Amino acid sequence: MNSAETNGAAAAAGTETLSEGFARFLAGLALADISGQAQAVALRDLVDAAGLCLAARNETYVQQILAGWDSEGNCTALGQSRALDAAGAALVNGVAIHGEDFDDTLEGAPIRVGAMVIPAVLAAAERYGLSGERALIGVVAGMEAVCRLNHVAAGHMHRACFHPVGVIGALGAAAGAGTALGLDRQQLTMAFGIAASMASGIIEYLTDGTWTKRLHPGWAAQSGYKAALIARSGFFAPRTVFEGGHSFFKAFAPSAKPDYRHLTERLGRDWYMERVVFKPYACGTMIHPYIDCTIRLAQQGIRGEDIVSIVCETGEGLVHRLWEPLAAKHEPPSGYAAKFSMPYCMAVGFYEGDAGLAQFTDEKARDLRILALARKISYVIDPANEYPRNYSGHIRVTLANGAVIELRQPHMRGGMHEPLSDAEITDKFFSNAAHGGWPRARAEALLAFCQGLGTQPDLAGLARFRS
Repeated sequence: MNSAETNGAAAAAGTETLSEGFARFLAGLALADISGQAQAVALRDLVDAAGLCLAARNETYVQQILAGWDSEGNCTALGQSRALDAAGAALVNGVAIHGEDFDDTLEGAPIRVGAMVIPAVLAAAERYGLSGERALIGVVAGMEAVCRLNHVAAGHMHRACFHPVGVIGALGAAAGAGTALGLDRQQLTMAFGIAASMASGIIEYLTDGTWTKRLHPGWAAQSGYKAALIARSGFFAPRTVFEGGHSFFKAFAPSAKPDYRHLTERLGRDWYMERVVFKPYACGTMIHPYIDCTIRLAQQGIRGEDIVSIVCETGEGLVHRLWEPLAAKHEPPSGYAAKFSMPYCMAVGFYEGDAGLAQFTDEKARDLRILALARKISYVIDPANEYPRNYSGHIRVTLANGAVIELRQPHMRGGMHEPLSDAEITDKFFSNAAHGGWPRARAEALLAFCQGLGTQPDLAGLARFRS
């Protein structure tokens, strides 16, 4: 009997499958079951995500997504005047949250988390009049699902040319929306099975910095929301979606030997989503420690023209996304492509002391001084690099006078070793709102709404935050 037949026989015999076991945990969640730290992370993520929606509200790609969605409704895309159906609101908010690459990440098994879950849960809660408490439970459930699912075959989806944000994100959004809506164990099991057939997203955007990466979390959010609704109707989907002979991980991570313990062990005791971290820079996560190094280099009084070369020790897993092809990374074609160029991000950090929204415009990506320094930056692979368990940075700088300077950053600022404070996340929220032209008073009202989500009687108040 082959593996597919074995799993099919087990399912027929009534053995609980992985998705059924995980769905049983989610369906039984109450706020009292969730750690205070997990709740706090969910609320911080909501604040961060809301600010990012405002930051991107006027960007061309957001307006194009709006123009391409032809359904109206009573749900809110934050910062937009047009009310959309729930799926449309989930799509637009997801695109906006992730669009500037300034949203959260998961350390240890890299993936974005809130950008797929939060829009799906907000849409479900607003559409169906759910309480803020149900929404908060849903956000935690969906974030936990994303984090645990991504650990099952960490890194292998990228190797197969899939973007985990779009693939795993659809299942996380289904878990979040379904839990908020009160789906039972069987319905949530079906939601996983349905969402797995909706999952999508390839990483060809890396070739020339195109915008499809921005689309992936929004599409995952609306797919997961729809999967939850379809499952609620009783639609029949595979119970063995995770372990079957033609399963989710075989399709999207064929090189992996899945570690299913992450879906079964210490549920409700070890909250993986407590490890979500928040970004101080608006670019690829693993670049951050290297930016810190070049900022510190500039603070020593070193001038760009004094630098002959910068060689970086790096993990092999970073190379195909952030270093190669090196000639293209030395001269990225756009501000968006520059976000995934290790040399550009380091150079702009050196000259401007930051790598925020202002550092990734198309005009800035053509700055000759920045590009001249970027061309001096290269890498060597360090076999001992801790990626993906830890994000570190190292630069070896050779100067024109023959001097050599080495700088190291042992971890990502904003990560588990040096988290951003609540005050820093709030400051980031207001800065992002200002970037999007949002008045301070309205930003303060949205901040209060997000921070008090768990006590809101419903989410009708979101309508106040349409522009």
